Amino acid sequence: MDIKECYAKMGGNYDDVMSRLRTDERIKKFLLKVAEDKSFDNLCDAMSVHNIEEAFRAAHTLKGVCSNLSITRMYETASAMTEALRGKTEFSDEWLPLLEKLKTDYANTVECIRAID
Repeated sequence: MDIKECYAKMGGNYDDVMSRLRTDERIKKFLLKVAEDKSFDNLCDAMSVHNIEEAFRAAHTLKGVCSNLSITRMYETASAMTEALRGKTEFSDEWLPLLEKLKTDYANTVECIRAID
């Protein structure tokens, strides 16, 4: 799969990221780092122990990574999670469907990235 196909499949904006990073090689370099980044794992771990402050930090970081690389679908879900957690001090089961959506988006994104030629 090439970079443009990856962006289409993962719900990203290829033209937007290309306008910033200028080459497929550079885009690929940074996309590969997404699969290695620990923000998603940190979010899941923090949510499992109801550490809202750490979950917020991880969601916010993931949102930023997705924004910078124009990974639109996952950005939107990470952004919604960030806002759901913002300023909260008590855990809510209402966040769990959003976390499940983020898990699906993340799995799809990483699968696409790993399939890049």
